[in-house]
Amino acid sequence: MRTHQYLAFDLGAESGRAVLGTISGGQLSLEVVHRFRTEGLTMLGVRQWDYTRIYEEMIFSLRKCAREYTNRLDGIAVDTWGVDFGLIARDGTVLSNPVHYRDRRTEGMQDLAFSIVPRDEMYRRTGIQFLPFNTVYQLLSLKTAESPLLDAAESVLLMGDLFAYLLSGVRACEYTNASTTQLLDPWKRTWREDLIEALGLPRRLLLPPTQPGTVLGALQDDIARDTGMQTGIPVIATASHDTASAVAAVPATGEKPWAYLSSGTWSLLGAELYDPLVNDESLALQFTNEGGVDGKIRFLKNIFGLWLVQECRRQWEKEGQTVDYAQLTEEARNAPAFRAILPNLDDPRLLAPENMPELIRTICRETGQPVPEDRGETVRCALESLALKYRRTLRGLDRLLGRKTERLHIIGGGTQNQLLCQMTADACGIEVITGPVEATALGNIGVQAMATGALDSMQSLRAMIRASTPMARYEPRDTDAWDALDARFASN
Repeated sequence: MRTHQYLAFDLGAESGRAVLGTISGGQLSLEVVHRFRTEGLTMLGVRQWDYTRIYEEMIFSLRKCAREYTNRLDGIAVDTWGVDFGLIARDGTVLSNPVHYRDRRTEGMQDLAFSIVPRDEMYRRTGIQFLPFNTVYQLLSLKTAESPLLDAAESVLLMGDLFAYLLSGVRACEYTNASTTQLLDPWKRTWREDLIEALGLPRRLLLPPTQPGTVLGALQDDIARDTGMQTGIPVIATASHDTASAVAAVPATGEKPWAYLSSGTWSLLGAELYDPLVNDESLALQFTNEGGVDGKIRFLKNIFGLWLVQECRRQWEKEGQTVDYAQLTEEARNAPAFRAILPNLDDPRLLAPENMPELIRTICRETGQPVPEDRGETVRCALESLALKYRRTLRGLDRLLGRKTERLHIIGGGTQNQLLCQMTADACGIEVITGPVEATALGNIGVQAMATGALDSMQSLRAMIRASTPMARYEPRDTDAWDALDARFASN
């Protein structure tokens, strides 16, 4: 049986990796070729992505792969976060740095949009959760500001499409990421023309959605020559939204009703559906219907995730403290339990605070709770708040689906936080299976493998992941304490 090798560029909001995936003998193994920083910068008051530096790191990754691993690949693909985009001119020029979703340009844009298309109606048309930075509000901010970039642009490329374009020279709009724009019809899986027209957005910028697993074209010859890669390597539109790739790698068997929690900077908790679920209750609970692999809908809720801890760590480092995540988790483990909780993790102040530890203390004061006194208590507060949010979200999911979830699969980098994983099992009162850590890269590579015929189905991919990657199991323990905590904050 032939060995197949694929390169996945997995780009997150803090860091990116080039990951080499090898399929051989029924196993899928990964090697990290290169890690690099991706986090944005602020320039002239605008928070943005330095896409040229990220591209430079990708080229370095290709050189390193050719020099130290292999220059013969069966495919290359890119996955990224959602909603953000680059604007491309008629001559193919990228017009500016893409603006970061945490930039303030979308302030007030939801209210403006709802004055044109009522909030409930927008949800009924798109089935997408209301987040203030969704692409629709970013485009509306450009229109409102009469940005000359809109006049100069010929197409919008979401971030995964942008980097695939830089590698292949082919412009495309991959479906899973397109679904995060809040401009897509979740039933027809095409653009919602009536919504685009009502908001006065430039329809010409939006390319037809392309399904994950589409071969876009070959790696550009000049890149191949420069990096030492073989010519003709396919550049593939994988599930370019990182959560879509991660969900494709959930090692579920289907023997029990299951849900997934993709745990990283964001937490995304939901289930796979064949059709969108859009009704008054899903709107009230803020569930979203995003595109998945193999015709599936990712029915989920976006939740502030380990961003809470990441921002605490960033603030403490600014203050001159040296800390790592393992140290912070251990300090949280030793802190007293259930001392203080952030009762509303949908609080918009948590999106981009100047000082996360101070904001956590402020919220605790506002809600009449003990104020965290040190790092351990602050991180403990963040982690317990997340676990309580997972519990409530899972129960809302079960009400919507008319079922009882019996197994929660946690995937992604957050699986390495064993304290949070046990808290989640305790809070939700169900079995938790964690792993794979590298779910996004595995899903990215798995979709490439299906595109090139090395795998024949999602079931084959998930079976291979179960056979190839370590997983851990957490059984619920002290559920009574979480029942009491939930009751204590029942009004939130």
